Amino acid sequence: MEAEMCPHVLLFPLPIQSPINSMLQLAELFCLAGLQVTFLNTNHNQHLLCRHTNVESRFRQYPKFQFRTIPDGLPEEHPRSSELFGELISSLQAVAQPFLREILPGVTCVIPDGLFYYAVDIGNEVGVSVIPFDTISPSCLWVYLSFPKLIEAGDIPFKGNDLDVLIENVPGMQGLLRRRDFPFYRLTNCATDLYCQLALKEIRSIPRSHGLILNTFEDLDGPLLSLIRSHCPKAYAVGPLHLQLKTRLADKRMPLPSSNSLWEEDHSSIQWLDVQPIESVIYVSFGSLATLTREEILEFWHGLVNSGIRFLWVMRSNLLREEEFNHQFVKELMEGCKERAYTVTWAPQEKVLAHPAIGGFLTHSGWNSTMESIVQGKPMICWAVYVDQRVTSRFVGEVWKIGVDMKDICDRYIIEKVVKDLMVTNKDTFKKSANNLSMLGKQSVGEGGSSYNAFEYLVEDIKKLGRRGKDTNPNCIG
Repeated sequence: MEAEMCPHVLLFPLPIQSPINSMLQLAELFCLAGLQVTFLNTNHNQHLLCRHTNVESRFRQYPKFQFRTIPDGLPEEHPRSSELFGELISSLQAVAQPFLREILPGVTCVIPDGLFYYAVDIGNEVGVSVIPFDTISPSCLWVYLSFPKLIEAGDIPFKGNDLDVLIENVPGMQGLLRRRDFPFYRLTNCATDLYCQLALKEIRSIPRSHGLILNTFEDLDGPLLSLIRSHCPKAYAVGPLHLQLKTRLADKRMPLPSSNSLWEEDHSSIQWLDVQPIESVIYVSFGSLATLTREEILEFWHGLVNSGIRFLWVMRSNLLREEEFNHQFVKELMEGCKERAYTVTWAPQEKVLAHPAIGGFLTHSGWNSTMESIVQGKPMICWAVYVDQRVTSRFVGEVWKIGVDMKDICDRYIIEKVVKDLMVTNKDTFKKSANNLSMLGKQSVGEGGSSYNAFEYLVEDIKKLGRRGKDTNPNCIG
């Protein structure tokens, strides 16, 4: 009888918190499925990961797993901020391209972030299958895939400054998507806009890929997944990914995964929540990249305080835009509302959202945050800033109806009203919709569920690639 194959998968995440988290979850799922896995991280982020988590010791239980690291090409003192994201991507590409050409012939399959379009070119050159993991929301990916049609129709670049004009040439989103919901909502020149050009290169690479991995489930994004599959038939919807991993670990009676955070988590947030009434607290976090001005922070603060609702706010050390974090500023804000407000520099978000004291989430609408909130049945107030967040927040408010889209508004009176609306006035309505989606998400990762099956299909397809390349893969036993 032929021995079991051992296909080797290389995962290469975008070098920021959310994609690294998702890719590590996928990596552990592959380990559980018996695959050989290499996780390629930047030196900078691997250092942060090892400093703040037990990720290295956790993955030692999987003998077929290894970390590899490469420099991102930037000096250590570089802030790697959202404002300089383009520099990070360009610098990493210059390092990654020759490295991938060298390492890919030794693997069965490479799974890069969807933004790393060049990995598809290199994979095709050396004869290695590429299955990108697009860690953005499927709704945003579908807008990307519609870019050529939008350019042809003259919808982009935008003419005029009215951000409430509807964009009618995105199939499946007619009457829904406004300019302000567009990933690059102030797009004036497609040829010179770095992010528009990256998106165009990404979507051109998708039909040349072996497949596409998405962190969603059929009951959430089914209509969009059908449209995406017209460009890439093998689109594996395996989410909610963090729940898929927890479910499979529990089935094997293995310990649940710990943090994949690049930041040190402050668990005093959980202790504070433990003494708050059920569903009385709104959790406030703008993710790992978004920055706010001092004036915006003050508007949110006053809106939250005036609402009378308890709140837990993640006040990152680099949250203040173009300004050093001022602990005195935060201390002064805390005066007068210590009884019902708490701030931390970073929180264990999954645990926070799962806590019974949390009744809602004021979020930047990052895709991981959105999925985690959906799983826990927590309604959202969306203050989207970048790219897919802008499309996602529109879906939260208008399609899934599990929250309020408040993008481009930073006014204390409106914030006060929206917080009261989510947490008090329309709490039951939002909660009912959120609980329904939560139930569907949980069903999807259970045995026989759509996401459970999609992951099984993904693993089997990778194993087929391993069998096909058995003769040239020295790591396989046959």
